[in-house]
Amino acid sequence: MGPEDINIKKYEELPSPREIKERIYNGVGDKVTRYRKSIENILEGVDDRKLIITGPCSVHNVEEALTYAKRLKDLQEEVEDKQLLVMRTYFEKPRTSIGWKGLISDPYLDGSNNIGEGLEKARKFLIDVSRIGVPTGTEFLGPLTPQYISDLVSWSAIGARTTESQPHREIASGLSMPVGFKNSTSGQIVDAINSIKSARSPHSFLGVNQEGNVGVVNTSGNNYSHLILRGGKQNGNYLENYDENTIDWTLTKLEEEELPGNIVVDCSHGNSGKDYKKQPEVFRRVMEFMKDCRVKGVMLESYLKDGNQSLDEMAREGVSVTDGCMGWETTRSLILESYKRL
Repeated sequence: MGPEDINIKKYEELPSPREIKERIYNGVGDKVTRYRKSIENILEGVDDRKLIITGPCSVHNVEEALTYAKRLKDLQEEVEDKQLLVMRTYFEKPRTSIGWKGLISDPYLDGSNNIGEGLEKARKFLIDVSRIGVPTGTEFLGPLTPQYISDLVSWSAIGARTTESQPHREIASGLSMPVGFKNSTSGQIVDAINSIKSARSPHSFLGVNQEGNVGVVNTSGNNYSHLILRGGKQNGNYLENYDENTIDWTLTKLEEEELPGNIVVDCSHGNSGKDYKKQPEVFRRVMEFMKDCRVKGVMLESYLKDGNQSLDEMAREGVSVTDGCMGWETTRSLILESYKRL
């Protein structure tokens, strides 16, 4: 290794996106296209249903997560005339310092970091969820990840830690599905609005094609980029940003920037003070803004059972290993409650 590789232990070659896709046949492309169109119609106001993006903070056990997907499909059939349910299928986790980086980086949760197997595992899972009949939503973190799995994703997000990142704005401008930008971790909303403007514009940047060759990517812009309000944290204190004044200020700011008034509220993170038990309270307050169409949808961190556990434990089935989540029964009753109120 040359002087430019002083801190590199080794390089490992990965199959190209094309090779992995040929090995793991899609077969659900038509479904994904329909799901995306439904979400686009909700954002455009053509479809007056509300968007509910719900699921685990991160997928760590695909068998358990498929059980969640099947339950979500059954619930979708009860509420589909008023709500579109999208499952959170998050495989990449930005860490505040260190920790498990998600299923793609470390599919065995043991530090072996077999990224090739992680990508294949993520693809298989997304195909299975789509076959069940549930749209999928994920946060894109790694700049090359979309080339491997984005054809199976119906909705995507750029997280609070990367919303100001120029590379992520560029990537979003080329994504084929609607993409939501979260406000920054401090609660700053203007940064995310700037990101939406950027993602709706054409960009040229370095990337890889389906054959894995490095080149220049030229995009046309993503007209379905939108805003996610997730609260924030300053000086150790959590800050909410889903109150009526903030919603109205944000809609005015979007209008001033000549952007669509598309807002999704994340009921977790800063808006719930990182307490999963407070998510229902946030959702119930946001329902009023959903009824008068000031808010297009919500995000929930939800799994089979309440709470979370550390990777060292891994003793409780159906419990998140990252952020705490609402259990299924609470989630189901909350969505049915919102269905009746809508």
